[in-house]
Amino acid sequence: MKIVRKSKLQNILGQIQTPAYVCEEELLEQNLKLLAYIQKETGAKILLALKGFAFSPLLGLVGKYLYGCCASGLYEARYGAKFIAKEVHTYSPAFKEEEIDEIISLSHHLIFNSFSQWHKYKDKAIGKTSCGLRINPEISCAPVALYDPCTPTSRFGIKIDEFKGENLEGIEGLHFHALCEQDSDALQRVLQSFEAKFAPYLKNLQWVNFGGGHHITKDGYNVELLLSLLKNFKAKYPHLQIYLEPGEAVGWQTGGLVVSVLDIIDRELPIAIVDSSAEAHMPDTLAMPYRANIRYSGQPKEKKFSYLIGGNTCLSGDIIGKYSFDTPLKIGDKLILEDMIHYTIVKNTTFNGIKLPSLATLYKDGTLKVNKEFGYEEYERRN
Repeated sequence: MKIVRKSKLQNILGQIQTPAYVCEEELLEQNLKLLAYIQKETGAKILLALKGFAFSPLLGLVGKYLYGCCASGLYEARYGAKFIAKEVHTYSPAFKEEEIDEIISLSHHLIFNSFSQWHKYKDKAIGKTSCGLRINPEISCAPVALYDPCTPTSRFGIKIDEFKGENLEGIEGLHFHALCEQDSDALQRVLQSFEAKFAPYLKNLQWVNFGGGHHITKDGYNVELLLSLLKNFKAKYPHLQIYLEPGEAVGWQTGGLVVSVLDIIDRELPIAIVDSSAEAHMPDTLAMPYRANIRYSGQPKEKKFSYLIGGNTCLSGDIIGKYSFDTPLKIGDKLILEDMIHYTIVKNTTFNGIKLPSLATLYKDGTLKVNKEFGYEEYERRN
């Protein structure tokens, strides 16, 4: 099953007041259909990782195709229960006493990061939710250390040596998360490590969660290998329900951030200032780092007119990147920064008092709706 993406965002640029994230319903549904196909073929259940994609207006659509969501704490659990209204699986490095009762009431699965957390809350949780442990498979696959949950100093998950002498009565599942926007060959390596260490514990469990980072909807992802891995694992452990919880694979290539050129500064390399910010609106471009794509642009000097695109804050490093265009940029031009729906909205800040982008949906019938707008009140509320 192959996704053929045809964005229609360019057709309605004139209707957009910038800055604005615009999610395209049709593109999102294509991703969801591929994920649903994997569920059907393998029996695995796929959850949306809210940490990567939390776009309220279209979460009802997500709920039509996926089994629910995974949350990182109380607020995401509330949010998932409200907007997806299916299974909620909650994991946190550590839970707070004043929140645990509500988290238990909201969560179908509750995953503990350590035996100390398990011992602290198990009497409250057993019988009210399906309890699991996050384990650390101790294999590093993530391409960037910042996003690698399996480094030697990682605070995530229980290592196999820590299982010695522990009683797992009441534990129904194991969870691991070791990937970051990676192909299924990385999952294959992680599964080998996971099974080598934890296979003896699987016979008494009900489920296993393969975590997130599966870049399933990216062009070139080896879907057939994923299907094979899931089917083979299920054949070996037929009593286990398999879960996956991708975030970026749901929101991948489903829309862009539309910005406007506010000024052009004449330099050896002209600088275009836009009404957005790498720091506040797309922080992973600086943290990962990676170069955001701008529609119809090229690398510097690839096309006739080259520019440095800068954000509208006082941070010297608030630079989106260097780009070239077929025609000169003008003040008032609108630019589409591609693939800006996942891991952006969830990380936004009002740094420097910059306006948060609006949230808009381009529906399949061509209708554009601005779902949320943010003004001064949002800046004041946060400070």
